[in-house]
Amino acid sequence: MERVVLVTGASGGVGLALCKRLLDEDGRIHLCIACRSEQKSEATRDLILATHPAAQVSTVEMDLGNLASVLRATRELRCRFQRLDFVYLNAGIMPNPHVNFRALWHGLLTGKLLHMLTTAEGIMTQTDRLNGDGLQEVFATNLFGHFMLVRQLQSLLCGNEKPSRLIWTSSSNARESAFSLSDYQHAKGQESYSSSKYATDLTSVVLNRKFNDQGLYSSVVCPGLVMSNMTYRILPVFLWKLLMPIMWLIRFFAKTYTLTPYNGAEAHVWLFKQKPEYLDSLVKYHSCTSGLGRCYVEPRKMDVDEDTAEKLYQKLLELEEQSLEKYHHLLD
Repeated sequence: MERVVLVTGASGGVGLALCKRLLDEDGRIHLCIACRSEQKSEATRDLILATHPAAQVSTVEMDLGNLASVLRATRELRCRFQRLDFVYLNAGIMPNPHVNFRALWHGLLTGKLLHMLTTAEGIMTQTDRLNGDGLQEVFATNLFGHFMLVRQLQSLLCGNEKPSRLIWTSSSNARESAFSLSDYQHAKGQESYSSSKYATDLTSVVLNRKFNDQGLYSSVVCPGLVMSNMTYRILPVFLWKLLMPIMWLIRFFAKTYTLTPYNGAEAHVWLFKQKPEYLDSLVKYHSCTSGLGRCYVEPRKMDVDEDTAEKLYQKLLELEEQSLEKYHHLLD
């Protein structure tokens, strides 16, 4: 039987490039793309079929920042499929980003500029807000919506003849210093994106501990710095155009400057071809591109505390219980 692959955030950037690259690897897969609206889903499906006309591509409407939407979509997916082989948890947001140019200047003077440019440490902040469910928007979209998705699709992911895979799009910007268990939604800080991605890393670690024996494996990847709609919101477009020649030069020194969505999907595609039993659950797989444009994957040990990971997981379970009580009418 063909493998069934679900991709969230498939309408553009790394998600769209990933869909096309997966079909290049195996044109027999059934690809299910999840986008926030039916219009986006159909437009994305048309784009994919334009380059892969024989592909099996279905759509599901899912807004990861809206729990009712997630529950409706997972109910539909449970009716439609008997199993899922891969779920790429790729959708994400970075609202109202701000660049600290003073910190950039200080990094230049102290010799830390390259590190700051490759991790965004100390130079990127965001202004978050509550969503319609009363959750912090970045936390809800980047992590909790995906967590609920996995939990609701557990029957399709566990106990299959072959292992199923979760592949989370994380970031090199995932930093412990931006995360706090007492404020795991990051309501009080200004680095909600970094916090959500660190929480993603922690969640993946616990999922492996709890579900590997049921045939479900979780991995995290970093696509590197990719020029996408999310990135273009950080600075004015004219400034990006001025910076692009410099960024291509920086790639000779910063291999995570993948720049294109195609390059950014390298680690996602590499994991598609690996046997999960031999992967390290404490490693993040980074998409890298050499100065001359060669794509490759670099595994790096994650800076995660497993005790903190377990405590976060318990908090997510508690939040899930509260959410399901609110939306019990959407359950089977």
